[in-house]
Amino acid sequence: MELLVLVVVVLFIIIATVKFKMHPIFSLTMATIATGFLLGLSPKDIMATIGDGFGKTLSGIGLVIAFGTVIGIYLEKTGSTKVLANAVLKLVGLKHSPLAMNLAGYIVSIPVFCDSGFIILSSLNKAISKKTGIPVMVFAISLATGLYAAHVFVPPTPGPLAAAAILEADLGMVLVLGLLISIPVSLTGYVWARFIGKSLKEEVKEETNIPEEEDQDYGIKPIQAFLPLLAPICLIAMKSVVNYPTYPLGKNTVFQVFDFLGNPIIALMVGVFFAFMLGRKIPSKQKEGWVTEAFKQAGLIVLITGAGGAFGAILRTIDIASIINLESSSGIGGLLISFTIAMVLKTAQGSSTVAIITTSAIIAPLLETFGLFSITDKAFAVLAIGAGAMTVSHINDSYFWVVSQFSNINVKTALRGHTLGTLFQGVVGILMILILYQIL
Repeated sequence: MELLVLVVVVLFIIIATVKFKMHPIFSLTMATIATGFLLGLSPKDIMATIGDGFGKTLSGIGLVIAFGTVIGIYLEKTGSTKVLANAVLKLVGLKHSPLAMNLAGYIVSIPVFCDSGFIILSSLNKAISKKTGIPVMVFAISLATGLYAAHVFVPPTPGPLAAAAILEADLGMVLVLGLLISIPVSLTGYVWARFIGKSLKEEVKEETNIPEEEDQDYGIKPIQAFLPLLAPICLIAMKSVVNYPTYPLGKNTVFQVFDFLGNPIIALMVGVFFAFMLGRKIPSKQKEGWVTEAFKQAGLIVLITGAGGAFGAILRTIDIASIINLESSSGIGGLLISFTIAMVLKTAQGSSTVAIITTSAIIAPLLETFGLFSITDKAFAVLAIGAGAMTVSHINDSYFWVVSQFSNINVKTALRGHTLGTLFQGVVGILMILILYQIL
């Protein structure tokens, strides 16, 4: 009966989101309440469990998501995303410009949603394509897959943040391992773009002339644009280093400083201050609504994340492992199951973030059964879910349409180029995770 309930509520989330276009906040909340009643919990216990799950999930990451979104908005509004892209392009060289766009997309997508990142940088695709003679399709796929890699693996992107909170994984460990895994995954997209891009150039739609806004130059230097990203990442990573069981830097003042500054809330706040510096030459009236806009974006993600945490709390009231006769298995088996569930949810309903949050809620009670006990194990579980949640991006994913429409390519071409690229990325991602899991 409990297993049937789990299957039914997951199907409900998919159908409500895809067919009836219900917002994930409502579908997750309704599924949570229905699960509680179907499992025989009293109304009082249901509401108490929902409150505890929602609050516990957001206690550590609510402000992190908000601060990360502010950084993304400032990078976007000040034109710093293009500064970053041009800096990478200059470093890599025009000859390897598709690689530069892949890396630029990867960097930009750490604080900026991949949809927004592609829209911002797509004009560079066209300009560089004309200059180099390389088909725009190569740049489109390379940029899209670079953006996508960071989107599912690297905090403070909301998906990995939410999964880390629900699975109670160490955010610093998720960040370090996420960087190690996501870079090869991003480069997989670049290799695929070089392989398939030229063969798709005949299928590009006739480009419509859409007037583009002229970028204002605020005199932002590359190092200034990088600081809001690099400062939080380095601080969070250092916190994991100083807290390693062997305490390589001891437990003196250095430990205490990095332990405090590396707290994700403090680290992202440092990033926010660097982001504010990007707008110092911009009139106050022009930027007065930026923080409000960021918090509006963050609010949606925070609510979805909290709803996922509440769903997970309800599922923890039952012993899923014994219900489905799941015997203790190796960590590899658990990582593959996590990947598969996320992949099915992603392919079925389109949203990577919803797939990550829902899968995390399902997997959380099973971690011990899977033999995933340690801090490192839980971080790998987060990343396995992320790999599944990028497999694959197709017609029910808003990002698919952003890539196709802003690149002026038809659906068939986008399916061959972008969708197959995300398939290869997901496969490479889970293979990298399994290899590193064996080594570490």
